[in-house]
Amino acid sequence: MKILKEEDSGPAVMHCFTDTLETAEAAIDLGCLISFSGIITFKNASDLRAVVQALPLNRLLIETDAPYLAPVPFRGQSNFPEYVIYVAQKVAELKEVSLETVIEATSSNFKQLFGWPYSDSGVATSIE
Repeated sequence: MKILKEEDSGPAVMHCFTDTLETAEAAIDLGCLISFSGIITFKNASDLRAVVQALPLNRLLIETDAPYLAPVPFRGQSNFPEYVIYVAQKVAELKEVSLETVIEATSSNFKQLFGWPYSDSGVATSIE
């Protein structure tokens, strides 16, 4: 956080976030987005799930951190990019919104952060 404050380098991603709500809020105040991985699906991650619940959806990203940190039901196995849908589903559950709402919001957040110019074709919207 000290470096982000000192460098004032613009928006950043707090990758694979596992810290406290206070840290997340401080990062958001500096223009960061908070990215959550499969860890939020783990049984013992209740504190982290509370952080997801407390933060605004327009400041969240989702990720897999593949090949590590596979979400439940794949915990302990290799992780793959397509498992990001399980992270999205958990965020939807925690925030009491639809999966589509989470996908739309996090996709929009990504595009705004990185200036993504491409269409949305091929975005997964369900777990098969």
